[in-house]
Amino acid sequence: MKYEMLILLKSDMSEEAIDAELKKYTDIVESFEGSVESLEKWGVKKMAYPISYKSDAFFALMKFTAKAEAVNELNRVAGISQDVLRRMITKVEEK
Repeated sequence: MKYEMLILLKSDMSEEAIDAELKKYTDIVESFEGSVESLEKWGVKKMAYPISYKSDAFFALMKFTAKAEAVNELNRVAGISQDVLRRMITKVEEK
């Protein structure tokens, strides 16, 4: 199945910390025999409403193909990470 994961990280993180955090998620997908098609770093953007008293975040979009177990693990790991403000994983309909 094809999925997209939109992830919002704290905007005050260093470039190296952001890369390490995003690599963690690509490694999870690959460990479940999935493949990451693309990882787009959108940069720091203003959010529509504050989350945890922060008004901006680093946005990144990861497109990947994986099984449901990988999605569950991504959701779990992102949920317990201190640097993740929000994450959303959606299934992409194939045309």
